[in-house]
Amino acid sequence: MTKGGKKYNLTPLEARAELAELAKQIRHHDELYYQKDAPEISDSEYDALRARYRALREQFPHLAPKDDPEKRVGVPPAAAFSKVTHAVPMLSLNNAFEERDVSDFIERIRRFLGIADSRPLVFLAEPKIDGLSASLRYEGGRLVQAATRGDGATGENITANVLTIRNVPHNLRGRFPEITEVRGEIYLEREDFAQLNAEREAKGEPVFANPRNAAAGSVRQLDPSVTASRPLKFFAYELGESEARPETQHEKRELIRKWGFDINEPSRLCKTIDDLLAYYREMEEKRHSLPFDIDGVVYKLDDVSLQERLGFAGRAPRWAIAHKFAAEQAETRLNKINIQVGRTGALTPVAELEPITVGGVVVSRATLHNEDEIKRKDIREGDVVRIQRAGDVIPQVLEVVLKHRPANSKPFKFPDHCPKCGSLALREEGMAVRRCTGGLICPAQIVERLIHFVSRNAFNIEGLGEQRVRELWELKWLRTPADIFRLHQHRAALEKREGWGEKSVDNLLKAIEAKRHIPLDRFIYALGIRQVGEATAKLLARHYRSLARWRSAMMEAREEDSDAWNELTGIDQIGPLIARDITTFFSEPHNLKALDDLSEEVTVEDFQATRSSGSPLAGKTIVFTGTLFAMSRAEAKARAESLGATVAGSVSKNTGYVVAGADPGSKAARARELGVKILSEEEWLKLAGE
Repeated sequence: MTKGGKKYNLTPLEARAELAELAKQIRHHDELYYQKDAPEISDSEYDALRARYRALREQFPHLAPKDDPEKRVGVPPAAAFSKVTHAVPMLSLNNAFEERDVSDFIERIRRFLGIADSRPLVFLAEPKIDGLSASLRYEGGRLVQAATRGDGATGENITANVLTIRNVPHNLRGRFPEITEVRGEIYLEREDFAQLNAEREAKGEPVFANPRNAAAGSVRQLDPSVTASRPLKFFAYELGESEARPETQHEKRELIRKWGFDINEPSRLCKTIDDLLAYYREMEEKRHSLPFDIDGVVYKLDDVSLQERLGFAGRAPRWAIAHKFAAEQAETRLNKINIQVGRTGALTPVAELEPITVGGVVVSRATLHNEDEIKRKDIREGDVVRIQRAGDVIPQVLEVVLKHRPANSKPFKFPDHCPKCGSLALREEGMAVRRCTGGLICPAQIVERLIHFVSRNAFNIEGLGEQRVRELWELKWLRTPADIFRLHQHRAALEKREGWGEKSVDNLLKAIEAKRHIPLDRFIYALGIRQVGEATAKLLARHYRSLARWRSAMMEAREEDSDAWNELTGIDQIGPLIARDITTFFSEPHNLKALDDLSEEVTVEDFQATRSSGSPLAGKTIVFTGTLFAMSRAEAKARAESLGATVAGSVSKNTGYVVAGADPGSKAARARELGVKILSEEEWLKLAGE
């Protein structure tokens, strides 16, 4: 848990289940927002969902689910548009909701950079436009390509539509680099939005819920003439790929303005947290008088050289944060409580709400966490409940409005059997989560594991989505991951099924064949081991290098007093809890059988370390000990990993270097015992190219 954050009194089992459920909700709403332009919840509700997830993830970092939203931005681009790969990833921002979040943000920057409180930091504060993010690429000053954010790495090609936006320059003014990528937000002003909806209503067409949806829907039209008929505008606020090198963020904005772009104003340079909060309160008061919608403000560290040192963490930069405006409350009826079963067997209650428009967006569902939460608040089907769009959960059920409770109301009885397979659902002593005991006989758990196996960040098999996996499961053609690679045996039967056909079957089988070779880190992630997300999978792959070595080491590590166990728990960011879940996976005979089965169908490629300009650190395992003076420990670790090294927390015979600062302690002594080379801070800096 981060300093000043809210502490959640959950057991690890409860936290794991809730993180998985929150990740599933975030993925669902990302698809609705980024691909379909039809969100079910408001931006502030979504932000609160993210906030709850992030707070739990920080308190229980080892329990992050496989499809970690913090490692993902948006969703893959829709099939209707061609794809554009961003030269520089187009990431998102972390959010702040309270003043303490802002002070924590500044404190993290100082701690990462090793900057004392006495040294001033300057931030640029600017309005956060509620629109559709877009990236505009100019070559020789001419607009040649425009793309949506997409999933952060790949977006949709919307060039033809962006060319119709009146305030987007087709050619840059003044002096500019050969390649220039300008990023910003496509939006509709409030008056234009009202006029557009009035025209649609007069024609009998459905109206848009809010300006953001209208802008997104307008830009993602296959016919550019439809886009041209709508009064879209563009605010620029950032550079992507560019040879321009402004020293500060405010100079960057001014350069963008000189090239002919409108930029989001009013902005302000702030030197203290009081300055930032004063700007926030001022913009909160002015938000309704502005011609466009804003949902908060953004704070960016002004010094670009410090931005580059800070870099990125997951899906967001360390040097910027969005301070979102407070949300509202509303009352609606809870029609039904449904029980969902997750991949780990957790039974999670979900409230089905009477749809209600809050902030221009329809809200219809909310998580209820667990049976204790239902009992504590005495939540019943048929109750009128008060919900809140921002805060810990989206929407968070604050309380029951008892004066509206029906006379025949009865307390909700949480099921003690799995609604999917009928197996007993047990709640262990001290745990809030009830789990299905069906294991591999429970279709909810097996199917979810298979869906994870083929997901984008795992094997990424196109054409084998959730619906297809469930259908093949029902047909009993798909029971284990290896069965995926034997689906060609059912080609003839598949072609005869409704909704398939020869072409779709051929495309699917080709997609499967293309995935018979897979990198080690993606393979590890695909296995669906508890607590092994993408980041942990990469740590394991980087450390063990090959499937054979990893598997052999994990088998040995089942003995917790072994060298293999000490080596596993010595990997930076892998502690005993994560290690135990990994070794438990290798203790199950059916998992070993599945691995053997898979090995006959796929080739797992050895991990290839990043080679950064022939860095001598690439492929090495490094341990830092003692106090460093030239940079903070966090920055040193980030620098080592960027050069292809693996950072470990303890010294072993496989350690390449131990970097010893002041007062190094027992790790340096252990290195001398094992004959591991010890580097001084000066020697480390030289190797790191500093």
